[in-house]
Amino acid sequence: MERTFHMLLYRAFHAQRAFLRPKGAALGLGTGQPKLIAYLAQNGPCSQKHLAEYFEVDPAAVCRMLDTLEKGGFICRTADRADRRTGMVELTEKGREAALSWQGCCDALEERMLEGFSPEERRRFADYLTRAHRNLRKREE
Repeated sequence: MERTFHMLLYRAFHAQRAFLRPKGAALGLGTGQPKLIAYLAQNGPCSQKHLAEYFEVDPAAVCRMLDTLEKGGFICRTADRADRRTGMVELTEKGREAALSWQGCCDALEERMLEGFSPEERRRFADYLTRAHRNLRKREE
């Protein structure tokens, strides 16, 4: 069977998800939520709108994920009640602890995924993925 880039990328993504999803669930995090707490841990408080734009996700989906994270005690919001999208979202202590644990899971994944890759191959692979993403995000002119 011929292997195409899109299928290879899908299979790598699926294997990554299968490795990480149970670890997120063990932390009390659902689908899509780990990336939000990881972003907040690295970048600090931001708006719901910013998270939706950064992750290229429907704002309503981000709102639902944040609602669940808030109910679970991982985040708190300082929201303008008229428009929750513009209020700030930040991690609680529980959220910071979960983000730290999640980062450990991601570090383990990366080491496993890149086993046998030289430092130069790792750097090139990261560059290839960055360029592929940039190419896919170009708007048709």
